[in-house]
Amino acid sequence: VQLVESGGGLVQAGGSLRLSCAASGRTFSDYAMGWFRQAPGKEREFVAAMGRSSTNRDYADSVKGRFIISRDYAKNTVYLQMNSLKPEDTAVYYCAVRPWRTSSFDHEYDYWGQGTQVTVSS
Repeated sequence: VQLVESGGGLVQAGGSLRLSCAASGRTFSDYAMGWFRQAPGKEREFVAAMGRSSTNRDYADSVKGRFIISRDYAKNTVYLQMNSLKPEDTAVYYCAVRPWRTSSFDHEYDYWGQGTQVTVSS
């Protein structure tokens, strides 16, 4: 199983970025896919996750109304559209997968990508 993130970069506050995570090695239609982030000196934290259905989406309070998670089941890909970015969104963003339902606990995810850096300047 391999997860490869892309789409990170440097953006000014108020701007937008779209992250992608392509999964390979098996079919992930029965898996939840999520995004976490880790800022320097801080613990990894939950950002968003999406289950097998588009009605099953969870967001951290800090990103609700600004970030949107979506999936392309045919491509085994999960996306994170990040709008109205703030300097405090600066972090390495990781995608992860786990069976069935979403979770906000990183230890419940089985596979992880290598991460992509997002830097938001003020």
